Amino acid sequence: MPEDIQILSDSTVNGVRHITAVPSALVCSRQIDFDLIDGKIHNLRYIAGCNGNLKALGALLEGQSADFALERLSGIDCKERGTSCSDQLTRVLRKVLE
Repeated sequence: MPEDIQILSDSTVNGVRHITAVPSALVCSRQIDFDLIDGKIHNLRYIAGCNGNLKALGALLEGQSADFALERLSGIDCKERGTSCSDQLTRVLRKVLE
């Protein structure tokens, strides 16, 4: 599957790295925003997608390490698309942590 994730912004201010990305067109969400502070995820927000599920994902990942998200969410599939909104987060994390 071609990788069509786009990193719109990746900036660090006062130790807070803020990332805004556009996920694959294969998923329902249209944008992913989050902060990384000392390798931990904060303020995860999705634009569009399954609102309740994605808010829950943000709540569950608040303060968790990027490695934890990569381990738990990589490869999760939605409707046989080969990816999901949560899997897209892991693809964004891999891209920005390279």
